[in-house]
Amino acid sequence: MSERREHVPEYRWALPSVLLGDGADGRPVRRSTRDWIVDIAMFLTACLLALLTATELDGEPRGLVLTEQVTGVLSCAAVWLRRRWPVALALVSTAMASYLEMAGGASVVGLFTVAVHRPFKISGPVAAVNLVTLVPYGVLRPDPDLGAGGMFVLGVAIVATVFAWGIVVRARRQLVWSLRQRAVIAAEDAKRLERERIAREMHDVLAHRISMLSLHAGALEFRPDAPAEDIARAAGAIRDNAHLALQDLREVIGVLRHSSSAGDDGPVPDPPQPTLADLRALVEECRQAGMKVSYTTRLEGGTPAEGGVPRGLGRTAYRVVQEALTNARKHAPDAPVTVTVSGGPGEGLTVEVRNPRWAHHGRRIPGAGAGLIGLTERVELAGGTFGYGPRSDGDFWLRAWLPWSP
Repeated sequence: MSERREHVPEYRWALPSVLLGDGADGRPVRRSTRDWIVDIAMFLTACLLALLTATELDGEPRGLVLTEQVTGVLSCAAVWLRRRWPVALALVSTAMASYLEMAGGASVVGLFTVAVHRPFKISGPVAAVNLVTLVPYGVLRPDPDLGAGGMFVLGVAIVATVFAWGIVVRARRQLVWSLRQRAVIAAEDAKRLERERIAREMHDVLAHRISMLSLHAGALEFRPDAPAEDIARAAGAIRDNAHLALQDLREVIGVLRHSSSAGDDGPVPDPPQPTLADLRALVEECRQAGMKVSYTTRLEGGTPAEGGVPRGLGRTAYRVVQEALTNARKHAPDAPVTVTVSGGPGEGLTVEVRNPRWAHHGRRIPGAGAGLIGLTERVELAGGTFGYGPRSDGDFWLRAWLPWSP
């Protein structure tokens, strides 16, 4: 609740406390500035109505006048309890107003309060009680000019107007509350989607780097008698990939910190994103790590090179190939991998990666099992289709199609 109030400090005074989260768990409602203004206005309204009806007491017995005055003062003071006990105030004041005139102001305020703060199944019967009490008042104390019938018609008009006004105020509050709830849910969904996006980026980047580290370390472990030049080259690759992994991790953590500190002030910037033009560098990096990777590009429609592919489209294609190569290193590190990127504007971009399902007898690199699931979500969010699995010819096949507007 305090978190909700922090989002609306500049106009909190202008909202009723029931829209700010107060009064939950059965606790008394804490009045906001607006509540104090409204309560003072309701109290003054009850007092004004009581004073207006006091002029009708001329010629009445002294005992009845004294009773009216005491009742009027007590009923006006009881208006301050309308938020805590609205139904009780409305019923008691209505019962008194069935004969006593100066209790009518508190009765009107009580009916309005019940209509605003309680559902129709409660406020409706209270309004009906108000209508019923008009009968004894009109019979016992009729107005000389209007008569009993005229008093009843006037009373019905007042009760209907006050009740309808309260219903409208309640409906408006419910609308504002529903809009606020939708805004809160939308904000939570946006935060969740942002966390999922950052998690995908972290998986895509770090899984690739760590699998490269594991590949080089495995080569050193299983070839302790390798030439010193090869050992130095593998150690250098391990150092470089560890440095790149730390750099990527710092970038992702920087985005997370910016997201936490920025709040709702603005969009969180993306970390540096690869494009399709970076695929050749990725393939070359895998080749230097000892993988057998064949990369073919067939882009049509006048696109001269990978750099002509839209950035968002190229980034998704890059992540598909990156995850496919990472999985190949994990499950078939010695198998050749074929990467094919084809398509053009209007036709769409197709990314296909294949590798034989060779048996791997060494230590398997552990995985979280979320890479292909994340790729499926990423491709579907881009409006494409994604499929993968073993083929009858013994290869493992992965294919993504992405729409490419002409």
